[in-house]
Amino acid sequence: MFNIMRLFKILLTAAAASLMIIGVAWSQAVQAQPIESPSVLLERTSQQVIKILKDDHELLQKEPERVYKIIDDYILPHLDEVTMAKLALGKGWRKATKAQKLAFIAEFRNLLVRTYSKSLIEFRDQEINFFPVKLAPGTTRTSVKAVVIQPSGPSIPMAYRVRIKNNAWKVYDIKIDGISLVTSYRGTFTQEIRKSGMDGLLKYLHDKNSKLSSQASL
Repeated sequence: MFNIMRLFKILLTAAAASLMIIGVAWSQAVQAQPIESPSVLLERTSQQVIKILKDDHELLQKEPERVYKIIDDYILPHLDEVTMAKLALGKGWRKATKAQKLAFIAEFRNLLVRTYSKSLIEFRDQEINFFPVKLAPGTTRTSVKAVVIQPSGPSIPMAYRVRIKNNAWKVYDIKIDGISLVTSYRGTFTQEIRKSGMDGLLKYLHDKNSKLSSQASL
């Protein structure tokens, strides 16, 4: 007599094999797609943000909290938050627990958002020019140079440090006039850890973010 259970197992095996083949094919197709140049990606994103900041300038002055949605929609998706956190924390990263690392990533992200949201609101007449980069095959890290043009002030050189993550370029540090945005916090973080440990640093960041949040809502 025909074994119905054996047929069921054969069908399941065939279905699983088909899904594996489809999955591999889809993965290969995704990997085969050319990755957008980091300079093109950054220039396109910055133009989108600058246009919104200019168009909604008066509204953002009245309701500054709206800038957080701009950051969430256009900036945060292009950041490598884990690498940024590692660089900012330095040696303290290796000693932190998994829970502490996750908490630090969230608090550090909030600190950057809260600290620099005001600068975005005030960004109006400046322009950012990006320089193209030449990448050798297989390059996974590079630096994209740019310059901020100010109508009534000197130009400010910038450099975006980027790396490939999840098949896309992600920013993990920004140098403004030669000063690293991420590692500039390391001294303060190290001091807080020495004084009151990793949990003390997390409390320090939480309190600072709460204070910045309350100031923004005034």
